[in-house]
Amino acid sequence: MVKVQVYVTLKEGVLDPQGSAITNSLHTMNYNEVKSVQTGKYIELEVEKTDDLEERVKEMCEKLLSNPVIEDYTYTIGEAVS
Repeated sequence: MVKVQVYVTLKEGVLDPQGSAITNSLHTMNYNEVKSVQTGKYIELEVEKTDDLEERVKEMCEKLLSNPVIEDYTYTIGEAVS
């Protein structure tokens, strides 16, 4: 088994109302050093290691874990876990 960490973020230019709300809230709390916030999601998978694992992870990201129209994704495939 290996751990796969998937990070999904909005593509540049896509409105991020949650990020804007967090930015405004932080400013209200006097964290004015924060210039912007971009939100996304983090997904951790534990999967069986296969020869085509990277291809399978890309497929999962494009078919389910992200919306390729408005989101970008990156992933890392970690070391084996027991």
